[in-house]
Amino acid sequence: MSGLPFLVFDLDGTLIDGYDAIGDALAFAMRALGEEPLPNVRVRTMVGHGLETLVADAVGPARAAEGVRLFRQRYPQVAVEKSHLLPGAADVLAALQARGHRMALASNKPAPFSRMILEAKGILSRFEAIAGPDETTPAKPDPAMLYQLMSGAGASADRTICIGDMEVDADFARAAGCRVVLIPGGSRTREELLGVVADGFLDSIAALPAWLA
Repeated sequence: MSGLPFLVFDLDGTLIDGYDAIGDALAFAMRALGEEPLPNVRVRTMVGHGLETLVADAVGPARAAEGVRLFRQRYPQVAVEKSHLLPGAADVLAALQARGHRMALASNKPAPFSRMILEAKGILSRFEAIAGPDETTPAKPDPAMLYQLMSGAGASADRTICIGDMEVDADFARAAGCRVVLIPGGSRTREELLGVVADGFLDSIAALPAWLA
């Protein structure tokens, strides 16, 4: 492991704006279950704690399993088309990789979906590992994903920095003893994150290389 910190990025709201795709798939599930879809501005505030939580909040716990099945049926059809890299994200990842940073991604989006989007957007190769919740790995803020990524990279907590856009990313990092940088603008505004303790607050991802330097 180089002397540079190991960087673990969030996906939605940090590297991509994927809320239209999530909103589309959630609306598909809700309509199929006889519910009126939620506006995307509302969905944006609900994202971040994993698919099961999102769907349960939208259709109720009793129908969450069927809602998740329906969401997964629709999401691959719209994930790439309706997800877009945030301004500067691709250039920042390229610059950090050229500088020698090792990078991974930890998202509460299932890992196959994350890989599909990252590959389509041309940035999958920037990451040495992609983590997401599954049957044996809980979603953020549980630090299990982060421990797995650090172990695979041979990185210690004091040499690992998480980059995200909301409270759950800060809780995720702190649970494993890592530093965290928050870049508001995805699911949360800077004002909404004022009470969150972070090592850095940046106005955009473009400011990350200078902050790391």
